[in-house]
Amino acid sequence: MPRVLSVVVWVAIAALGAAAFGVIALSRGETISAAWLVVAGVCTYLVAYRFYSRYLAYSVFGLDDRRATPAERLNNRRDFVPTNKWVAAGHHFSAISGAGPLVGPTLAAQFGFLPGTIWLIAGVVLGGAVQDMIVLWASVRRDGKSLGQMAKEEVNPVAGVSAMVAVFAIMIILLAVLALVVVNALRDSPWGLFTIAATIPIALLMGVWMNNIRPGKVAEATGIGIVLLLAALLGGQWVAAHPAWGAAFTWSGTELTWAVIVYGFVASVLPVWLLLAPRDYLSAFLKIGTILVLGVAIILLMPPLQMPAVTQFIDGTGPVFAGKLFPFAFITIACGAVSGFHALIASGTTPKIVSCESDVRLIGYGAMLSESLVGLMAMTAAATLDPGVYFAMNVGPAILGRTAETASQAIAQWGFVLRPDQMGELARQMGEATLMSRTGGAPSLAVGMAGILGGVFTGGGLALWYHFAILFEAVFILTTIDAGTRVGRFMLQELLGYVYAPLGRYSWYPSIIISSALVVLAWGYFLYQGVVDPLGGINSLWPLFGIANQLLAAVALCVATTILIKMDKLRHAWVTLLPLAWLAAATLTAGYQKVFSPLPALGFLAHARSLANSSNPNAPRMIFNDRLDAALALFFMAVVLVVIVASAREWWMVATKRKAPRVNEAPYVQTRLDTVTA
Repeated sequence: MPRVLSVVVWVAIAALGAAAFGVIALSRGETISAAWLVVAGVCTYLVAYRFYSRYLAYSVFGLDDRRATPAERLNNRRDFVPTNKWVAAGHHFSAISGAGPLVGPTLAAQFGFLPGTIWLIAGVVLGGAVQDMIVLWASVRRDGKSLGQMAKEEVNPVAGVSAMVAVFAIMIILLAVLALVVVNALRDSPWGLFTIAATIPIALLMGVWMNNIRPGKVAEATGIGIVLLLAALLGGQWVAAHPAWGAAFTWSGTELTWAVIVYGFVASVLPVWLLLAPRDYLSAFLKIGTILVLGVAIILLMPPLQMPAVTQFIDGTGPVFAGKLFPFAFITIACGAVSGFHALIASGTTPKIVSCESDVRLIGYGAMLSESLVGLMAMTAAATLDPGVYFAMNVGPAILGRTAETASQAIAQWGFVLRPDQMGELARQMGEATLMSRTGGAPSLAVGMAGILGGVFTGGGLALWYHFAILFEAVFILTTIDAGTRVGRFMLQELLGYVYAPLGRYSWYPSIIISSALVVLAWGYFLYQGVVDPLGGINSLWPLFGIANQLLAAVALCVATTILIKMDKLRHAWVTLLPLAWLAAATLTAGYQKVFSPLPALGFLAHARSLANSSNPNAPRMIFNDRLDAALALFFMAVVLVVIVASAREWWMVATKRKAPRVNEAPYVQTRLDTVTA
């Protein structure tokens, strides 16, 4: 593109984005179109990728395609495999895009659409995408080592080992919450369960096709996968309507819990090329395609935003979850803005399949922008729902009661209207038995998506679009569970290696089996507790998820800052210090409040005390869970403070020349790949 034309195009994109932000900021009291949120976000993402990520790639990181990556040097055809950059990007996007960008914005919509929208856009450009890209680059330069291992080598051994233990514990909580969301979405939904189950053999076929039957034929495998995926979606409708098959695929929450645990174990044990990479690649097409179609539908339909820009619940009295706008909006919306979980993927499975360093820009920064777009779409879909419907779906029966009448009365006290027959009518339109108190965010997001897509493409047929949205969400989450379990296995193997050296070998099958089983049983425990929780599980687990996730991001940014300073790039260290300062302030404040707040709706310990004399048969389990959540939150905060202090000491020592900078990169090896930019 000629330089003058390029300047004109980018100025136009920037001006359009500024205009969209102006409409959002200046509209008060009148209804505005959801399309303005989409335009503001997309324009910002385009400008950030074109300019900021390029600055990071070449001025800060110095990406070098002549340098062989660990995927090439350590290729073992199981975990280390040079992979086409689009397949690698598809895997990474699918692995990081779990429940977070879907559920977090949906839950945070109780504050109104404006706070979450600002955080999604600004947070990802300056924080989330930067973290993902720098951790991926650092891990690629260090033989694909994990975040905890890099903390041990680059900060100091004490902080590193503490971080390794904390990171593993945080990973367990993250996986449990992700699994809880998919269980809530698929519970008593034969259509959704059949379609999701079908994606597993489809992915296995794609893996065998690309690696054995027709090696390297990515396009052919893609075509086969997409056709079979659409057939599975349509077949799910037939299965749901069939008396026998419908009953066979109607599973309870506990049945789904065991199924997800078994799936996580199998996906962690199988070679990465057989199930994980092809399933993630196939999922990426579904995810990105759906988001693009949803964005186009919003532009064409221009649905009004029915949720206020800011609601009265910013004062901390929200029924979906307790806590004030600051700090809880910034831990509720984690993935989509900044997510520590991404650092585990960026230092777990992904660096082991990157073919050349220039791919890091697309995979790290680009995939995170795509996930933020997912979060923005989730916020938009939630904000276009009738507020009464939104709260009826996202608040548990402990607050709303068990009937439509009690729910209508409770919602009326918050200033919103819900007709007693409204939820029953909506459930019939969506092909579900009930939509009341379907907590977790996924079902309400599916309703919002169905209304937008059905309004543009069919003018009706909401049941098909609803179950398509459930498929879309469940695929998102399962791809995070399988990749996350594998990363958890890597981390546990590193820790077990200190006890018995062979257990630390990634490719030793006894270690693979033992560590995978321990990981799935650990997150499976928290998943089960969430499924049987009378408050819906998400009420207590999601805040802990947000705190753990953002504290993990703080650890990642500490390690990244340390690496930059040791590489004599102190003048560029602001790119990680800026988001680190914000995350530490917001997340440590949220953690303190969740543990010590005297309000039972907010504080873990206060809630446990409120149940001390309860006659509720579930009270003992709920008290134990509250105390366990409080202990975990305190542990996470303590470890992160240790890492921050140790990192700051390292920065000071290096910056003042009191310590010679030494980075622990793998030795430079010239690449032998024929093509490093394909």
